Amino acid sequence: MLTGIKAVIFDMDGVIIDSEPLWRRAMIQSFTEIGIPFSDEHCRITTGLRFKEVAEFWFTKHGITHISVDEFDELVINRLCDLISKEGKTMKGVLEALEFFKAKGLKIGIGTSSNERLMNTVVDVLNIRRYFNELCSAEHMQYGKPHPQVYLTCAEKLGVDSLHCLVIEDSVNGLIAGKAAQMKVLAIPEEINYNNPKFAIADYSVKSLLEIVQ
Repeated sequence: MLTGIKAVIFDMDGVIIDSEPLWRRAMIQSFTEIGIPFSDEHCRITTGLRFKEVAEFWFTKHGITHISVDEFDELVINRLCDLISKEGKTMKGVLEALEFFKAKGLKIGIGTSSNERLMNTVVDVLNIRRYFNELCSAEHMQYGKPHPQVYLTCAEKLGVDSLHCLVIEDSVNGLIAGKAAQMKVLAIPEEINYNNPKFAIADYSVKSLLEIVQ
């Protein structure tokens, strides 16, 4: 898996932090408050997109005009950062994988669709900032996933050609972004997606990061 690899770029939500349940709680509560009926299934429809893109999608679908996307984004991110500060936990095998890659002398980055504030909250709450050479958020980039921009930008900042990067992802949009960047892609799908044929585009697939270090 690591043959020819010089850098590993992690997606964040669902890969580094078990934030998907927290995202769902924050989204369901917030969308419901503004008049959009929302469920776990609605959350999964837009997994991997930047949150403002998620909000725009549902605002357009339901004709929401009494609150702006920016105001709603701030509401949800405030709620989510509070949940992460109180309940945030690493995904299984994250610390072991970070130590493993660091010991191999690989450069390590994050390439996330989440905004910079949330990204910084996560690495500080989990106390893992020291492992990363670069942290890249797609918040202010022209394109979010499934476009490869965030991964290409992270590779450039790491000083590593994209052909020598391994991306670790949990969403189909993320897998597409990694493949479009011409990187090797390791999938760690949610249990609900273990048999999802869309994940077949990944170069490798594991159920947790512990499988890498064992």
